[in-house]
Amino acid sequence: MKRPIAGFQLLRLLLLLLPPSPAYSFPHYEVSALAAFKRATFEDPFSVLSDWNSIDASPCNWTGVICSRNQDCVVSLNLSGRSLKGFLAPELRFLGCLQELYLNNNLLLGTIPTVIGMLKNLTVLDLSVNRLTGPIPPKFGELTSIIKLDLRSNGLTGNIPPELGNLGNLVELRLDRNRLEGQIPGTTNSTSSASLHGMYTSNDSDTDLCQLTKLRTGDFSYNFLVGQIPSCLKYLPRSSFQGNCFGDKYSVLQRTPQSCSGSNKSQGMTKETDKQSTEGHKHKSPRQPGWLLILEVTTGVLVVVCIITGISTAVKSCKLKSSVKVPWKKTRHWKDVIPISIDGELLKNIPRFSREDLETACEDFSNIIRSSPDSVVYKGTMKNGTEIAVTSLCILEDQWTNYLEFSFHNKVADLARLNHENIAKVLGYCKENEPFSRMLVLDYASNGTLYEHLHYGERSQLSWIRCMKVILGVARGLRYLHTELQPPFIMSELSSNAVYLTEDYSPKLVDFESWNMIFSRSKNRDSYIADEDPLSGYMDSQEQQDMEIRQNVFGFGVLLLEIISGRPPYCKERGCLVNWATQYLQHPEEIGKLVDPELEYVKSEDLAVICSVVSLCFESDPVKRPSMQTVSAMLENGIDLSAAAILKESSLAWAELALSS
Repeated sequence: MKRPIAGFQLLRLLLLLLPPSPAYSFPHYEVSALAAFKRATFEDPFSVLSDWNSIDASPCNWTGVICSRNQDCVVSLNLSGRSLKGFLAPELRFLGCLQELYLNNNLLLGTIPTVIGMLKNLTVLDLSVNRLTGPIPPKFGELTSIIKLDLRSNGLTGNIPPELGNLGNLVELRLDRNRLEGQIPGTTNSTSSASLHGMYTSNDSDTDLCQLTKLRTGDFSYNFLVGQIPSCLKYLPRSSFQGNCFGDKYSVLQRTPQSCSGSNKSQGMTKETDKQSTEGHKHKSPRQPGWLLILEVTTGVLVVVCIITGISTAVKSCKLKSSVKVPWKKTRHWKDVIPISIDGELLKNIPRFSREDLETACEDFSNIIRSSPDSVVYKGTMKNGTEIAVTSLCILEDQWTNYLEFSFHNKVADLARLNHENIAKVLGYCKENEPFSRMLVLDYASNGTLYEHLHYGERSQLSWIRCMKVILGVARGLRYLHTELQPPFIMSELSSNAVYLTEDYSPKLVDFESWNMIFSRSKNRDSYIADEDPLSGYMDSQEQQDMEIRQNVFGFGVLLLEIISGRPPYCKERGCLVNWATQYLQHPEEIGKLVDPELEYVKSEDLAVICSVVSLCFESDPVKRPSMQTVSAMLENGIDLSAAAILKESSLAWAELALSS
């Protein structure tokens, strides 16, 4: 009998020594919250959420989810740059331990749920570069642990909640490139702010952004903010406030009065209401005598008869004259009839060059690198050694109109706001009347155009690795122009001639053709200028803007084919590149025939990704073409230019990358 007892005691001892089996302790409501986020996402092109299975006991192995050390709650959710399209699920409020929420660079729609402000442990909230609309929830003022709040490049409207001043730990605040209005809550406008933002004002009337003592980075640029910049925030760079409607001397590169007028509509309506109210009081005078009323009616009738007679006489005389279309060179006359307001401060902070300096740099304007009927591009070298490209408009002073001057100012300012490693940087402009000159000065990429390398240079210089580097660079540049800028910037002509290469074969997009578009619009509108508002029809509608963006996407697909095939978009001998390539794109097993035979070390995986992108860019229905954000993500996820991947492919290729980097 002793043996069984001893065996039982031994088994019991072993059970006690074994570690306890992990009991399910993950909160079911957090799993449900993540499942709700997945349900609210209706487009997931890369199947990022495919492993989000709501029946799992724990989400700690799901893509983008990081749990606590004890694996009992979610502390970080990172799904940035995944091209997810959908809405922000309010159920995210149940992630009580969440410290970091990265959902930037997606296609999220709708408003920001107010309940996100309940995530008290949140230190980073990044919702930038999406399509979110509506106001910034005042409840964000309760995120007292937050260090970084990034809401830039959305469509957010309304006022900046003064409750954000309660975020005592905030170090970085980015609200740029939205449609925010009103004043920045600060000590300089606390009184007016309380009246303008009554619905947002907290119980503490002194709450404003001046309380953010730890703030080191703040960006409010490219909104519709008005009033004065709070003095407590003037330690930030002046560029942090540009592109608004501020009225103080500290602000730079503000919007034109025309674009700011819409933001003041509510104030204007208030003034009009007050005016009508005042006039109403004035009209409460004693009743007028009857004979005076009869005299007023008679006078009015006589005036109407005279006007009608004058109009009929004018119409008859006009019919006697032949209808002659006014040539474009004579459209200058309307500038004296209908004035256009040109903001003299728009170019205030953009360097201005003299014609004499540019003439010297460009060797008496003899070094021509590009020309068109409307502009000539010269290459030059400044005294400090900087290589420049100078675009000079080909137009005489008597053909120059107020509209063209207005367009020149706005185009220079529009190009000057571009700041990306794959976009040519604007260095300044030239504006002189003796002799008449309108020029734009750009940083010059010294290795020529992509077109020259593809069709006139040695193909060996543009290897597969360098081709992939160019493709990724152009895609990132277009993504920046289309999705990270507000308003977006659209390339007038996307082709290999618009891609300049640096010494290390990094691409730089240059929009030299933008001037041609301005001139062509002016010419096309000549016959209507005398009869309509001179600016009507020039401002692109949202539909036209979307269509032009889709045209850029199609152009990018053509550019990809041109790079891998070495063929121009069209030539007499071979015809249209797109038509030729379509027969191979429809049969994946034949896509290898698209590649230039002179290209070496071609990676089949890269080629498959490129051809998939090209097929999407060539969708016959422009609406179905992907955004450059989606295209760029596909290329970045599919093309591997890491050192390990290149070394595995070829030691020669690795050496080449080392030399070019």
